[in-house]
Amino acid sequence: MSLKRVLVVNKTYPAAGLELLKGKVQATVLPYADYEPESLPTIEKTIPGYDALIWNTKHKLSAKMLDLAGPQLKVVSAMASGTDHIDVEELKRRGMVLGNTPKVLDNAVADITVGLMIAAARRFKDGVQELESGNWKYGVQWCLGQDIAGSTVGIVGFGGIGQALVRRLRGFDVARFIYSGRTDKPEAKELGVERVPLEQLLKESDYVCLCCPLTPETKHLINADTLKLMKNTSVLVNIARGEVVDQTALYNALKDKQIFAAGLDVVTPEPLPKDHPLVSLPNCYILPHMGSATIKTRDDMATIAAQNILLGLDGKPMLFPMY
Repeated sequence: MSLKRVLVVNKTYPAAGLELLKGKVQATVLPYADYEPESLPTIEKTIPGYDALIWNTKHKLSAKMLDLAGPQLKVVSAMASGTDHIDVEELKRRGMVLGNTPKVLDNAVADITVGLMIAAARRFKDGVQELESGNWKYGVQWCLGQDIAGSTVGIVGFGGIGQALVRRLRGFDVARFIYSGRTDKPEAKELGVERVPLEQLLKESDYVCLCCPLTPETKHLINADTLKLMKNTSVLVNIARGEVVDQTALYNALKDKQIFAAGLDVVTPEPLPKDHPLVSLPNCYILPHMGSATIKTRDDMATIAAQNILLGLDGKPMLFPMY
């Protein structure tokens, strides 16, 4: 009996995942990294006839792409926690099995969140630019930032990453943790975090950390109106998705010092052009979407994606099914 065929659409898929697939399926890895210009046409040309997909790309897995894949395709796994790049309802309608890789990246992303909080609040970008340009000034009075100790930290979306963030920040002498979200989280009580409406969170927080999924409801959740609610000393941190923030409104708020600073691990588009207005701002510290970028985390994500695929092809429940 011939082996089932699995298409991995991004060549950066870690060897740990491929090792798990070896001998159990016939795996094909496309020779492109995400967003290389040739990658989308190659995916469209290659995808027909595969039984399963590891969709480790930001390109959209749409109805059109599923039509190209054909009726043989039955199993899909993202190599990510979020699935905003996948038409989940369309897969469900077609009776396909879909999995993702949540939880395993919570710690790595929470670490990056703390890093962004410190980098933005303590003006790392200003300091590094002064050093690299040879304009290092005497003293530190020119580069004063904001404290985490004694602050109120507001978390928008209190899932695994938000909870991991609170556990890390407990040692920073934060005065108060609050969160907003659709439902009460049982973990909040144990962690000493209070649920409040979003408007209250924005008004009272010294740090606003976006940890929510991108949905129609959260797109441009941070916009010109919601930014006006924030303190002029507050720091916005986004590790969710770029489109949760209206970047034009954020640029204006930062330029006009309506808020103190922003730390972003996610933007739109990705990669962000070097001449994008946000890049020019000294109070906007941007990372190139590095939240899950540790060796162990990426290996674990690849392994879970591979296990999702193998279980789905065997007709068994995935480790992390989406529905």
